[in-house]
Amino acid sequence: MVLAEDADDLPGRLVNPARTAPISGRVSLPPSALLHEETLAPQFAYEAEHLLPWYVAVEKVLVVEYGRLGVVPEERLTELGRLLSEVTAESLRADPDDNMSDIAFALERHVERRLTVPVPAWHVDRSRNDLQACAQLLFARDQLQRTAAELTEFARTVHRVAGEHLTLPMPGHTHLQTAQVITPGFYLAAVGEQIVHTLGRLLATYDGIDLCPLGAGAMAGQELPWDRDDMAELLGFRAARPHALPSVASRDWAVEVTAEFSVLGVPLSRFATDLMNWGSGASGFVDLPDDMSGISSAMPQKKNFPVLERVRGRTAHLGAFHLDVVLGQRNTPYSNSVEVSKEAGAHLLAAFTAVRSVLRMFRAVLENLRFDAGRMRAVCEREYLGGFTLANLLTLDEGVPWRRAQVIAGRYIVAAVERGVAPSPGDAGLLRGVAAGHGVELADPGGALALAFDVEESLRRKRSAGSAHPDAVREVLAGQRALLDERCAEWERRGARVRAGLAETDHRLGLAGPGSGGAG
Repeated sequence: MVLAEDADDLPGRLVNPARTAPISGRVSLPPSALLHEETLAPQFAYEAEHLLPWYVAVEKVLVVEYGRLGVVPEERLTELGRLLSEVTAESLRADPDDNMSDIAFALERHVERRLTVPVPAWHVDRSRNDLQACAQLLFARDQLQRTAAELTEFARTVHRVAGEHLTLPMPGHTHLQTAQVITPGFYLAAVGEQIVHTLGRLLATYDGIDLCPLGAGAMAGQELPWDRDDMAELLGFRAARPHALPSVASRDWAVEVTAEFSVLGVPLSRFATDLMNWGSGASGFVDLPDDMSGISSAMPQKKNFPVLERVRGRTAHLGAFHLDVVLGQRNTPYSNSVEVSKEAGAHLLAAFTAVRSVLRMFRAVLENLRFDAGRMRAVCEREYLGGFTLANLLTLDEGVPWRRAQVIAGRYIVAAVERGVAPSPGDAGLLRGVAAGHGVELADPGGALALAFDVEESLRRKRSAGSAHPDAVREVLAGQRALLDERCAEWERRGARVRAGLAETDHRLGLAGPGSGGAG
């Protein structure tokens, strides 16, 4: 305890140095009520709820490094580590007078007041800039891991539902017009391909941003010989970021991550649109249970699927969040700034939350989706979806030049529709007459029509890899599952590296044995 020297204190009053020692000699007043209420307190609350475990993890690694440097006595390391481990969001408070409503200062003061003896060199040669940059990146990296897990679950649901509908015929569309016979399994395999592809892209993004900024200082490095590589390893990074300035100036990782979410939102919105069309009154191909449906307050006959509208609507936010990050950083100086480190990332958690919400809702839709086999088959049998096959057969079996075969097939379909002729069995005489009008004599028009407009045959005739043939779809799904398993293993390896680093930090501080510890 010391005698108060501030003019506002009573003469001779004893005060606690840890409570009254100023944080800065440059300014003499704490943040104003306006700044506290509008910016500092909300930021403090957000970081206390979401980033505090990562601030603590970084501080513990720095304590380990202080011990290696010999500036903090070895006997103080465990106490510092223990006090840091005991910090909770409830134990910290944004106080303009005491900690300038800053979580880093609040954490520092909280620990200092509980030390049995002062540790003068704790926080020497330090900056909030790289501390903050590191905690934010650790948080984002953890959120990316969680998002990858949600993507994985979505992919596995897609694969399961696709595998259950490999032979169920349904009409495929191009330009919003019925086009060829496909199956729900064939369509969903395309969804699976997109998701597995995205998992690979996110993995590459994770590896690209997995560089530790700690040890960069304010912008130009630090004066003690910090072992940045070891600190990076203890925090589960693959390496330290080589250059000090980008370590604190750059938030490119926020741009890259939200860019991936924005890209993913595009195909997800298109898949949702197709499901909305399939569930429309005009199609009626799919249905959802009542507890996933909506109603009209005025039209009692209606059953709506607003969950699909929510899915598609939220994919728009993914693009908006990316643009928010981009515009927040654009035209700012390339150095540390609140504008980039705080304001530009104000909606980053919302981006992570939104993409996972989209995936959870979409997964629930697929898990509960019911296909109406009768209505889908009726459309396949009513529409002339085998026109392409008919033209092929006229060329391959009857020797008709391809372009002329296309014309004959098209003219036949127009004539058949005008006469009310169903695709199957069709009208062999009509086809013979149309062909004759183009100078072609057909040997077996009836056989060509029987093959071209047989619904099951439309699937069986597809022989190329990646086609709608059930066997081809099985092969595609098997390949996707194998790739998904590989990427899941890669994600797990990265998560294990983080857990191992955090456990090793606690071990070095004498807090736990090897293999324990964690932050998220």
